[in-house]
Amino acid sequence: MRYLDAVYAFLAATAIATGLTPLIGRLARRAGAMSHPSKRGLAKVSMPLWGGLAILVGVLVTAAIWMPNEIRLAPSPHALPGSAGTVYTWWVLAGAVIITLVGAIDDRFPMKPIVKLIGQIVAAVVAVEAGAVINDLTIPFVGALQFVHASGPITVLWLVALMNIVNFSDGVDGLAAGVCTIDSVAFTIIAFNLQGAGSAAAVLSAIIAGAALGFLFHNFYPAKIFMGDAGANLLGYLLGVTAVIGSIKTNVVVALAVPLLVLAVPFLDTSFVIAKRLKYKHAPWEADAEHFHHRLAKIGFSQRKTVLYLYGWTSVLAGVAVALRFVPYHRDGVYHLGWGLVMIAILLIAVATSIYLVYVLEIFKFKWLRSIQMRHMNEDTSEHEIVKQVQHEVATGEFDAVKRPPRQ
Repeated sequence: MRYLDAVYAFLAATAIATGLTPLIGRLARRAGAMSHPSKRGLAKVSMPLWGGLAILVGVLVTAAIWMPNEIRLAPSPHALPGSAGTVYTWWVLAGAVIITLVGAIDDRFPMKPIVKLIGQIVAAVVAVEAGAVINDLTIPFVGALQFVHASGPITVLWLVALMNIVNFSDGVDGLAAGVCTIDSVAFTIIAFNLQGAGSAAAVLSAIIAGAALGFLFHNFYPAKIFMGDAGANLLGYLLGVTAVIGSIKTNVVVALAVPLLVLAVPFLDTSFVIAKRLKYKHAPWEADAEHFHHRLAKIGFSQRKTVLYLYGWTSVLAGVAVALRFVPYHRDGVYHLGWGLVMIAILLIAVATSIYLVYVLEIFKFKWLRSIQMRHMNEDTSEHEIVKQVQHEVATGEFDAVKRPPRQ
């Protein structure tokens, strides 16, 4: 059964990545592939990179055992004639090797952004040529969209975006690896419920989850190694390919919502950061300290607590994606009231969680700490001055970490 294949592949990938990561760390130190403290990350000491190589080996070995050489795609009822095809697994994995090597070279000899982008595009094109192409998808409450001549470029754009989104989110111990593990588990559950390529996509997702988890054992705070661009680009690429051959390649009302919800936290984080950079006329690829994890750390959360909160948020949104696939609120073109109310309740929980994390934790706790700090320095500080200062600092993200002043 493919269910057992996914379990075995997950466990094998976990074991391989777990065992190999320390060896890769020693190799990285000898080769000089090191990450040094910077404003982008929260690390205080230099750390070996190249953890992505251990993830890659875990993926390649387990894929050789449990993945088919070809994945047959079944077209949706809305697909154009001839749009179904075959995904060639080893060509997809060749793209994974390419992007990992590009990232590994960049970890040792930093490249210009345009050179890295070209490497990402090349890997994405290889995946497209392997058959992992978005020909059509269904947008909730809108209907089916078909891509006659733009399927290749759209898929390349999707894959490159995922690579950069995971890369941008990799700024604190265990964050990117943990989020990708959670997201891959969600994709595995969802993909097994799909027809056509679903079971193969599920096994691939399980492999990704296992390899990321095996690396996470060495990367969770306090980390002993970082995945580097090699790992971040690899995980982004593989998650993107899995979404293409799994969630997106199906004719259901949640076809677009599923991958966006599963990957919502890194999507929101990257969108927020890029918007801020553009607003203040900074290059979108320029490193800064305005990601969610930076902002949580600045208002007093430890690295461990910051990561656990973001894991929780990711899990809630991934749970919504799973619910969208399994809760029978929509069948045969008809919406069912009872199950629809259940789905609405689940969505409201996710919205409430998101508001709590983004607004309550950041703004309310930050304002409370800042007010204590400002009044400690000047007892006559007014509420208006505190509010004005907090609004400015939250809007720009430019503020020092706040801590409760010591008792007198």
